[in-house]
Amino acid sequence: MRRHRHHTEEHSQISEAVRDVVLGAADGLTVPFALAAGLAGAVAQSHIVLTAGLAEVAAGAIAMGLGGYLAARSEHDHYAAELRRERQEIRDVPEHEEREVIEILETYGLGLDEARKVTEALKRDPDRWVDFMMRFELGLEAPKAGRAYRSAATIGGAYCLGGLVPLAPYVAIADVQTALLVSAAVTAASLLGFGGVKGWLTGVAPLRSALQTAVTGGTAAAVAYMVARLVAG
Repeated sequence: MRRHRHHTEEHSQISEAVRDVVLGAADGLTVPFALAAGLAGAVAQSHIVLTAGLAEVAAGAIAMGLGGYLAARSEHDHYAAELRRERQEIRDVPEHEEREVIEILETYGLGLDEARKVTEALKRDPDRWVDFMMRFELGLEAPKAGRAYRSAATIGGAYCLGGLVPLAPYVAIADVQTALLVSAAVTAASLLGFGGVKGWLTGVAPLRSALQTAVTGGTAAAVAYMVARLVAG
């Protein structure tokens, strides 16, 4: 039983890390590329595009990391609030909570007598009783310690790494249109590869995930480029 629980927690940690990397890297590849493509339609110097792009990567990484931190903190605060409520209900209205335990167990195929025996066992350990209600009534797992900081660092770092990919050609190539073409090719290949890996990790068909990721990034960049060209005249 303990070994199964450990496996569940490990799987949860991996899923959270993958989600954070996907969130950060996907935006990191797409947003700076779209910005650089838009600027390339309005200016003629690669260093201007590069400077603006690096500024966006820095600001975007901070914003994304902060967003990840706040989301994880909100999850933690929600869990803590529900935990306090469940503890209070077990103290104040134990009969109601007992009926809820029996109803939950019956949905898993236990008979009434069996459900009552399990409920009596849970009543002897209030901490386990509360844990049971949190998991099976509310579907909540206790957030891991330090989750908010890890999420912020993972999302922000992934955004930075992803954002450097579309900007790299502007470092080596002075002609902005040539740099744009190279950036588009490099970013498209990265989006395809990243989308494929993301699909493989999340259980989605890798080819479909790769195409969806590449189309999303390409569409954003194309719109930004056309808007910049129209504004620049």
